[in-house]
Amino acid sequence: MSVFPKISLRLEVENYLKAGFMNKEVVSALGKQEAERKFEALLCRLSHPPSFTTVRVNTHLASVQHVKNLLFDELQKFNGLSFPVLQHPELQDVLLIPVIGPRKNIKQRHCEVVVGAQCGSAVLRGAHVYVPGIVSASKFMKAGDVVSIYSDIKGKCKKGAKEFDGTKIFLGNGISELSRREIFSGLPELKGIGVRMTEPVYLSPSFDNVLPSYLFLQNLPSAVVAHVLDPQPGERILDLCAAPGGKTTHIAALMQDQGEVIALDKISNKVEKIKQNALLLGLNSIRAFCFDGTKALKLDVVKDTEGEPPFLPESFDRILLDAPCSGMGQRPNMACTWTLKEVTSYQPLQRKLFTVAVQLLKPGGVLVYSTCTITLAENEEQVAWALRTFPCLQLQHQEPHVGGEGMMGAGLSLEQLKQLQRFDPSVVQSQNTDMDSLRDARIEDMVWLANKDCIGFFIAKFIKCKSTQEKDP
Repeated sequence: MSVFPKISLRLEVENYLKAGFMNKEVVSALGKQEAERKFEALLCRLSHPPSFTTVRVNTHLASVQHVKNLLFDELQKFNGLSFPVLQHPELQDVLLIPVIGPRKNIKQRHCEVVVGAQCGSAVLRGAHVYVPGIVSASKFMKAGDVVSIYSDIKGKCKKGAKEFDGTKIFLGNGISELSRREIFSGLPELKGIGVRMTEPVYLSPSFDNVLPSYLFLQNLPSAVVAHVLDPQPGERILDLCAAPGGKTTHIAALMQDQGEVIALDKISNKVEKIKQNALLLGLNSIRAFCFDGTKALKLDVVKDTEGEPPFLPESFDRILLDAPCSGMGQRPNMACTWTLKEVTSYQPLQRKLFTVAVQLLKPGGVLVYSTCTITLAENEEQVAWALRTFPCLQLQHQEPHVGGEGMMGAGLSLEQLKQLQRFDPSVVQSQNTDMDSLRDARIEDMVWLANKDCIGFFIAKFIKCKSTQEKDP
């Protein structure tokens, strides 16, 4: 049974998504009733957090076993519970920590704190409540009070309100670190913890400053991507839309920090974040630039720019295009206020970036395209478009392949769909995990659940069979 309502979407967006998930090919294969059931299950799963927290070990600085032991010791300090730490059998540098919940017997308190939707999602994945996320607090709230935390999923609560009767979702209880007066004093905005969570609905360890040089908090499909790209020491690799650098640093670690990883992003503070992460993780092969990926191809070959963007055609061994997307696969997400125009605005940008990537890739090179969204238009339709538009590209089988096959509806063959990875949370029923069920669970079953009950995500892998510089006769 779901503990939260399904994700709240504008009707036009829900209808658009439904049309994609109930297209003629899908309905013909599954039947209308089953296709509809799967779509409704997906909307419910999106409002709930994944069943596991996944962290990637920085193998450049330490062995997985060493970090696993350190992490196990760290987790013993958390709520006095003994969380198991599993090493993923196919993603050797990924550790899995089960999420306990939903816990349904938490007594709601009279004193309330309302937080924004983004803060609420972070709380459901193990974070404490930071002051900037607090929208409202009860009139007489003092530091040290036990308070109930609610998420304002539709963004209707006024900043500084003393009570809120709109749509709000209970996230658990915590102890306030500050009084209401201190939080809303009008002084320069505080940035620390406002409420320390003690009884969250979903119990997940906080990774705030836990082994920061050894661990990178990363959704499981995001960690799959770099393995699919399969970077090799000494290669020159481009991460075309790189911020905040999780995949960039993963690529560098898999290359044993030998070679060159170029990371581009067009927002300067995000580029700084990539540089900070590379420094923290001790990786020297990364060069990050504030640059628009759609302009990364150098058409004027008169002067080379000393390895800075834009780049000459066919100058990279492998390219990752983790494309800007509608982000509809992110979890937990209880409400999306986007219009249909916003949701559908990404396809043209993705095609511009893809076109640049194909031209920058060497013959024989590998291009991996990924998104954290669930729409047909940004995923399988883009693959079908790419294969039509670029005869030099061939779709490749992915290793490791822990997600499901691609979704029907874009005119791809069954063989082509098997070469794609679509992570679809609707394939898993709602889980209710407690410490007793964890003790009895088989490791194989837990890994299966981690692979399936994650964020919505998509990966396609291509190889460039011939040069795009050659003119056809």
